[in-house]
Amino acid sequence: MLVIGVAGTELTAQERDWLQHDAVAGVILFKRNVASRDQVAELAAAIRAAAPRPQLVCVDQEGGRVQRFRDGYSALPPLRQFGELYARDRQAALDLAGEHAWLMASEVRASGVDLSFAPVVDLDRGNRAIGDRAFSDDPQVVADFTRAYVRGMHAVGMAATLKHFPGHGTVLEDTHVDAAIDPRTLDVLRGTDLVPFAAGIDAGADAVMMAHVVYPQVAAEPAGQSRFWIQTVLREQMGFRGVVFSDDIGMAAASSAGGARARVEAHLDAGCDAVLVCHPELVEQSLRAVEGRALNTAALIGLIGRGALGWDGLLADARHAAVQSRMPGPADC
Repeated sequence: MLVIGVAGTELTAQERDWLQHDAVAGVILFKRNVASRDQVAELAAAIRAAAPRPQLVCVDQEGGRVQRFRDGYSALPPLRQFGELYARDRQAALDLAGEHAWLMASEVRASGVDLSFAPVVDLDRGNRAIGDRAFSDDPQVVADFTRAYVRGMHAVGMAATLKHFPGHGTVLEDTHVDAAIDPRTLDVLRGTDLVPFAAGIDAGADAVMMAHVVYPQVAAEPAGQSRFWIQTVLREQMGFRGVVFSDDIGMAAASSAGGARARVEAHLDAGCDAVLVCHPELVEQSLRAVEGRALNTAALIGLIGRGALGWDGLLADARHAAVQSRMPGPADC
């Protein structure tokens, strides 16, 4: 039910206690948790050893400016670069995007981490938080890339997470610091922002992360707190059967529900399977919010990796060096 953040590169005694809680299903890692490749693997192992049940260890390793693991890892270009190449050579762009997915997922898995929350399938239409994290402003182009990226992640055995449903790329505001309101109708969204999500679901994507954006023509609440968006649109109309994650409840746009407890309750009541509590200072309040609730931590079990190859094995794989050499640099696309 909760995927929590921890403060540093080693677990504290309090964090070990949190991992004993029945509602904690995983940990999300950030730059603050990383010192080296070996240390990441040690931290992932410590997280699993501290908990009485399987834990999902995850990260945002998209590439570009959102790449938490850097020292010792491949420099991954932002997704927009593939969209720029697509205009000149569609197949080459799709092939490179699939290799980007394979390389990213391989290195994350080699570190003992199960899941990177990827790919971003929002449209590149001016949002301050999304920007070059998106492939393109064209829904059909993003749909093509979504299929290729999901295949690339699956080739490594990593689950794919489509974000941020139902589409965060067109509103200007960054939901980390501002409320965001998208005035468009559901019919307009179906013909634009929802197109890549439909393609990803058809390609077998395993999870979806919700946006904190409000679409008042569709529902009064932010999408991650809306039963209509999750149950009616995503589950019933689009046929999604995988795991639904909230975005980080510490973001400013999540605050319309109230404090941390109210935010957790609103997301779970709407139908999220797991709530991201990325800020350690919110974990205690969030744990109190789930007291007395029926637990469904098993929903995340299917996202946990089936054993890491390890860095020695990955570096011995000729494909790793070959794919790494083909990744475009900042100006190559």
